[in-house]
Amino acid sequence: MEWWNDFVNKLVTFFNDNIWNILAFFATLVIGIILIKVIMMVVKRIFRRRGIDEMAIKFVLAILRFALWLVLILILLSELGIPISGLTTSLSAAVLAVGMALKDFLANLASGIILVGSRKYKTGDYLKVGDVDGCIVDINFLFTTLKTFDSTQVTMPNSTMVNSAVTNFGAYPTRRVTFLFSVAYESDVKLVVKTVVDVMKSCGKVLLDPEPCCRLKNYNASAIEFWCACYCDNSDYWDVYYYVMEHVFDEFKRNKISIPYQQIEVRERKDEVVLQPVYDELPGRVEKVRVATKKKMTVEDWEDMGIKQFVGLEKQTAEDAKRKIKEEKAKKKAASKKKEKSKSETK
Repeated sequence: MEWWNDFVNKLVTFFNDNIWNILAFFATLVIGIILIKVIMMVVKRIFRRRGIDEMAIKFVLAILRFALWLVLILILLSELGIPISGLTTSLSAAVLAVGMALKDFLANLASGIILVGSRKYKTGDYLKVGDVDGCIVDINFLFTTLKTFDSTQVTMPNSTMVNSAVTNFGAYPTRRVTFLFSVAYESDVKLVVKTVVDVMKSCGKVLLDPEPCCRLKNYNASAIEFWCACYCDNSDYWDVYYYVMEHVFDEFKRNKISIPYQQIEVRERKDEVVLQPVYDELPGRVEKVRVATKKKMTVEDWEDMGIKQFVGLEKQTAEDAKRKIKEEKAKKKAASKKKEKSKSETK
């Protein structure tokens, strides 16, 4: 056990010789963490009061958070007596080498800074980039995340957003809704125009300035085609689109305006085939039991949290731990009673 005694003696000697350095290290660590929290909280509140988009705030705070933690780590290393000058030189050389190897990474990083700094897009804007369209959920250092209408997540590099033609459907408060309707050649053109315009004006979400319009556009093989358009608020686009489509079809039938379509039907049956249903009746709805998931705390939540909330969270965590211990003891007690009962019954 001599080696163990030597190890303990060296450890005690180290702490005796460096007690003040160790205390300074932990004091710097605690003060640094508190300062980082305060700085992040203050910067975040300043940005929000100035009305900056939440996506841009997250992007800037991520860069600031990385820089502050890097400075804190360098200060802690200096407290331990590790020379920082050689470390920074080595770090610079490593960053240069990695930068040469990660050109695409840096291109995406620069593109992300351009996207956030230009303020062309904000959270919730409906975009179309190439064959992908959806609403912006987040723009981080490297990627832009879109949520499509079928609730799928599409992630694309920021360089694609900068170097591609991007259609932003949510850039302006109003948006034009266009339609193409085909009717038979014998239809009355004026009646068709009046019917479609009346339908568009009947919708309260359609703007009357500029006025809805409908014009004859094409002579197709079996029908004439009308181009129609109206304007509405951006958020009402799909409501107006489906309203007009449904009511124009209904009004065409009311005004006996025929819509030509190609159809071929060949039928020859001796006996009528009756298909039988598989189920006796439509089953009643059985609601799915969903387990409520507890939200995990993020770095942003910790930065937004005040001192009282932080203390309250600690108390709540301690109470949860005590409650779990009590539940485990109760389960063990019930299991032991059950075991004793089973033994007595066997005897």
